[in-house]
Parts: sequence; C-alpha cells; structure tokens
Amino acid sequence: MRILHVLGKLDRGGVETWLVQLLEHVDRSRYQMDFVVHTTNPGAYDEQIRRLGAKIIPCLRTNRPIEYARRFRKILAMHGPYDCIHSHVHHYSGYVLLLARMYGVPIRIAHSHTADPEEGAGSMRRAYLGAMRKLIAANATAGITVSQLAGDSLFPSWRNDPRWQLVPYGIDIERFRNPGDSATMRAALGIPPAARVVGHVGRFVDVKNHQKILEIAKELCPADPNVHFLFLGDGPLRPKIEAEIASSGLKSRFTLTGNRPDVPHVLQSAMDVFLFPSKYEGLPIALMEAQLAGLSCVASDAITPESALNPLLVHWMSLSAPASAWADSLRKIFASADKPAVAPAVRNRLSIESCVRNLTQLYDSQLAERSTAGKLLLAQ
Repeated sequence: MRILHVLGKLDRGGVETWLVQLLEHVDRSRYQMDFVVHTTNPGAYDEQIRRLGAKIIPCLRTNRPIEYARRFRKILAMHGPYDCIHSHVHHYSGYVLLLARMYGVPIRIAHSHTADPEEGAGSMRRAYLGAMRKLIAANATAGITVSQLAGDSLFPSWRNDPRWQLVPYGIDIERFRNPGDSATMRAALGIPPAARVVGHVGRFVDVKNHQKILEIAKELCPADPNVHFLFLGDGPLRPKIEAEIASSGLKSRFTLTGNRPDVPHVLQSAMDVFLFPSKYEGLPIALMEAQLAGLSCVASDAITPESALNPLLVHWMSLSAPASAWADSLRKIFASADKPAVAPAVRNRLSIESCVRNLTQLYDSQLAERSTAGKLLLAQ
C-alpha cells in the first residue's frame, strides 16, 4: 500500500517526531510512505526519512490554489499512483483532500493534531475555516483526531460520524529505558549539580507561551538561588525570549539548548519538574513524554485532559492565574517526596507499536472498503 503524507515541514516537533517513529516501526515492505512538504527549506528529519526509504517532495504555493493544484497533480503523476493521501495540515486538509479526490486517490484521510481556538478570528478567516471543514466532510474517506478537543476543532460532528476516530499518538517507550547519568548530563549542559531544574520542551512560538514561563521565573528565582530553567527547542521567538531573559538579569539561571535528538535522556537526567503553559494543544507529546520520564508537571488547563497519563503527575493551572500561583505549585512539587509513575498498562497503550497497529488497521480497512465498492460497481 502506497501512502503520501502531507505536512508543512519535517522539523523537530511533536507531529513530525511521531511520523518519523511511525516510519521506523511500520512494516515498510507492506506500507510505502512518502512525504509532501510545503517548503524547499531542509528539515531536521529529512536525512533520517530518506535513510528509511521515503521520498520528500516539495509542493509550494499553498496561498495560490490553482498553482498548488497543478504542482500536486504533477507530483501524483510523477511519483504515484498512491492508494492513500494522509493530510496533517489541519484546515488546509480540506483543499488537499479535494485535490486527491479530483485526481483519483481512493483513500483520503484528514488528521487533526491541534485544538486551535478561533477566538478573535476575523470574518474572512472564519469563512475560510468553515469552507475547509465542509471540504473535509465532503472529501475525506476517514478522519483521525488525537484528542477530543482536536476533533472538535476540525470535525465538529466527529462523535456522530463513523468515518472519524480517536487515535492517540504512539511514543517510542524504548527511548525511556536508559535515562543516563544526571551529573554527566547536567555538567554537559552547564547546569549546577544541586540545581532544582524547571524544564520545558517546545518550539519558540506564541502558543507555547514562553512569556508565562519568564513571569514565573521572576517569581521563583529571587527567593531561591538553586532554581534553574532549561529550555529545549527552537523557533522564531527565541531571540526575543533570550533578550527578555538577559534584560531581566536572569541569564545565568537559564539554559537554552536548541533542538536536540536526545529529549528523553534530557528529561530523565537533567530536569526535576516540567512546566508547560501552552495556550492550546491537541495532544502534547512533550507533556506525555515528561510524565513517562517520571516528572511531575505544572500545565495549563487549556490543554486537553487526555494528556495526563497519571492524574497525580499533572497539576493543572489556569492561564489567568498569576505567576505567583504557578510558582507556588512548583515549590510544592520541589518540597514533595512523592514520585508517582505512569502505569504499565498506560505505557503499553501509548506505545508506538500500539499506534502503528491502530493506524495500519485503518489503512487496511479503508483499502478493503474501496476494493469492495469497486467490485460492486463493476458487477452493476
């Protein structure tokens, strides 16, 4: 079965990391996967994707529908035929799946990864979002949502439509088997061995709310000389955040590593608590990985509750609560001797192997349905 995934870019992010792990664990002799991206800039995962035998094919001009359609059709003609288009570009999936239907791709899947709210959207934006939802409903043969909130965002009637199903992300649990030595990791990062480390993993974009973390740091650091903040990730707002850290006089209390391939090891060996004040999420892999690493977390209650793998591990906070309240939650975790863990059954349910089984079952059932429908048409 030949599957073409459509996404923006293969950089280090939750969705992209999941797709790489999917490609690593799927039976590539049965499921050949390629990737359409909406950029010609290299992505962090490009080389790894190609080593696994997949093609990366740029398709540009998403803001020019006619030109994008020509390029998309050319890709299908040159690299196809494909049995399935699996689109990960949220609302734009409506147009992608319309083109896939026009060009004869039998299986068309929309995948909702985020719970992007529409508050403050102008009339043109609301019209666009509504039109894309209608195109998804009209052209998708199946839909996947990673959480209930993500489903509500893209498939308003998903609970009553048998085409849509909830399939949580899978995580490569094996990457959490060998945590490594804490002293060695902290020394490599330049973090004092006795520091109480507040960690965060996420792109430097508005939704991840690094600004809130800075406000919390200003509450914690003056009263506790041992508190240290560790950021993993990169993105367009990083220079702004770095400048604000410096202007606040807290540069020595922060370590920013950029993107790293060893996130599970850093979570387990360098952090004491995880801070995640996102404005919204679909199903944040970073928050789930932090729990798998054994970290207690302080997180925004705007995030989908399914991301709490153990209710005792996640302390939910309102974004409207003052930074002092968030700081108090962190202090309580530092003072607590409790070490809750994620139950083995939950770990198994979230394994990448379980996710691969669920996804390939969907692919196979879709292929069987299309084959049966084709035979019925021929019989008529």
